[in-house]
Amino acid sequence: MDADTTKTPFERIVELLSSRGVEFIVIGGQAETLYGSARVTFDTDLCYRRTADNLQRLAAALNVLKPILRGAPPDLPFRIDAESLALGCNYTFATSEGDLDFLGYVEPLGGYDELVGHAETIQFGDLSAKVIGLEDLIRIKEHLRRPKDRESLAQLLAIRKLRNAK
Repeated sequence: MDADTTKTPFERIVELLSSRGVEFIVIGGQAETLYGSARVTFDTDLCYRRTADNLQRLAAALNVLKPILRGAPPDLPFRIDAESLALGCNYTFATSEGDLDFLGYVEPLGGYDELVGHAETIQFGDLSAKVIGLEDLIRIKEHLRRPKDRESLAQLLAIRKLRNAK
């Protein structure tokens, strides 16, 4: 993938997936940033639709990013294709564009089909993407309760309060 140095790795990932017709929702720290949070994150977390067609498109797009399974032994064989992706659900990759996590199931809410109804389409630069709904993102942070999630939760609650005040 040719690196467009005017775009962030996140933007290049969104652009690639969108151009390939991959159905996904931005979740995690990048979603927080798109909602206006001051949180800094360097990885990308996405929830993907687990249909056969979307797995085909996702595999083709992923192969452009030269992924390897993050945390797996370097000699572990793993082929990126629709069949392999269908055998698992949540994947953590190291790619040419940085760490990239694809989640088929997002605790405690469910998968793509459960999230898409509340998702918002957010424009950033010359791109747009579906982003997990703010209330769903808050529910996830309340559920996870890790220290970084508690910090994120405070910012997300403030964003919700500002939105409701309008």
